[in-house]
Amino acid sequence: MWQGLQSITDYRKKSSPVTDQDVLLPGRLNYFFARFEDNTVPLTRPATKTCGLSFTAAEVSKTFKRVNPRKAAGPDGIPSRALRACADQLAGVFTDIFNQSLYQSAVPTCFKRATIVPVPKKAKVTELNDYRPVALTSVIMKCFERLVKDHITSTLPDTLDPLQFSYRPNRSTDDAISTTLHTALTHLDKRNTYVRMLFIDYSSAFNTIVPSKLVIKLETLGLDPALCNWVLDFLTGRPQVVRVGNNISSPLILNTGAPQGCVLSPLLYSLFTHDCVATHASNSIIKFADDTTVVGLITNNDETAYREEVRALGVWCQENNLTLNVNKTKEMIVDFRKQQREHPPIHIDGTVVERVASFKFLGIHITDKLNWSTHTDSIVKKAQQRLFNLRRLKKFGLSPKALTNFYRCTIESILAGCITAWYGNCTALNRKALQRVVRSAQRITGGKLPALQDTYTTRCHRKAIKIIKDINHPSQCLFTPLSSRRRGQYRCIKAGTERLKNSFYLKAIRLLNSHH
Repeated sequence: MWQGLQSITDYRKKSSPVTDQDVLLPGRLNYFFARFEDNTVPLTRPATKTCGLSFTAAEVSKTFKRVNPRKAAGPDGIPSRALRACADQLAGVFTDIFNQSLYQSAVPTCFKRATIVPVPKKAKVTELNDYRPVALTSVIMKCFERLVKDHITSTLPDTLDPLQFSYRPNRSTDDAISTTLHTALTHLDKRNTYVRMLFIDYSSAFNTIVPSKLVIKLETLGLDPALCNWVLDFLTGRPQVVRVGNNISSPLILNTGAPQGCVLSPLLYSLFTHDCVATHASNSIIKFADDTTVVGLITNNDETAYREEVRALGVWCQENNLTLNVNKTKEMIVDFRKQQREHPPIHIDGTVVERVASFKFLGIHITDKLNWSTHTDSIVKKAQQRLFNLRRLKKFGLSPKALTNFYRCTIESILAGCITAWYGNCTALNRKALQRVVRSAQRITGGKLPALQDTYTTRCHRKAIKIIKDINHPSQCLFTPLSSRRRGQYRCIKAGTERLKNSFYLKAIRLLNSHH
């Protein structure tokens, strides 16, 4: 029925009369997005003392002033611009509302309403699952959530789930990728070893969170039970409609999941999955939000621990109502041994996981040879497409400064994305192709642009300093200071292969030592 359905943007531009299918689409999408709703889960809240958390008018006013005025208004129609402009005048009223909400562990229904705008995941939509549900929620509620989020973050233990790299200060995709690669390369430096990487894909991970199970985990982490009840009320009894163009579906009341578009949802998801950790020392489960990667370090062809880890992950998903999408889950095997053996496939729920030679991991193309030609070819192609726009802007008479700013934002950001993780092991041919783009941009802008090698060196040194200062960073242990007589010097990591020698952490240590 949905074959050939165009994207929402094309849908809005259609000049043909509105059909019955157009009118029915929002309703069908609303029921589709709510397909994980579990009406059997009890919603009763245990009786607890009142919540002791409260905010001051100054804190609320400061949060209102941080609102992005360009953000879309929620179902209440209150624009961000008005809230920011009248922050001081409105802070007192909303401070009382927020504190009363916390005191009663209840969120007003008008704050929980969500309008879902389906955003196509790809150019041509062929089924309902090709839409990503993005929730427009109240801007006032987002400010309230931001205050609660800051409080929850401040009360969590610093050592919580060190391999979750999202929604935490001084963590990024660079750290997740570098940690994954270092774990693999260090193991591959030994004899008779190989690495299996399982890239997990969940089906609508945020929409499957069971609030009652989440609250139990929050209480285990030491959060105030009354605040946990507030979170439970925030996630349940949420009216939701889907809007496509001018057509709006009938509302549904949801009691499962966390809406994508809320400030608290990413943090709540990471706390919900904080106990998804490796059970064997030879395995690592590295997470960035809902992107989960199981890294199995195999020695002497003994895959027992890795296969047990995958089985345990499947059990954990069942217990926590998360659905593994086996069709989109991929596995990659990195094996540099001269005499390779056949690697038996991994099964999840009786289905064979597809083995791939290349995978786009957190924005970079990683291959089973751990070379970067596929990635550099991809970003060079993207950057060259944007050079066309840079040339057009020059024809329109933009100043060299404006052209340079455009280059830094739209071209350099592509070339240098996660550069600390992959540039060190690029071949000379890869680096020439990348630098060729920089030289082309330099001729267009008319000013000198930093070479990628310099950008790489600067970012490696800067990131190393940040990791050393962060005692809770999972990689801080790699920077071991030498004796007090050689202050500022760090112990070099032993490496037998060029791949490991050129990796980020070894490069960073050499840079730190050379600066002293």
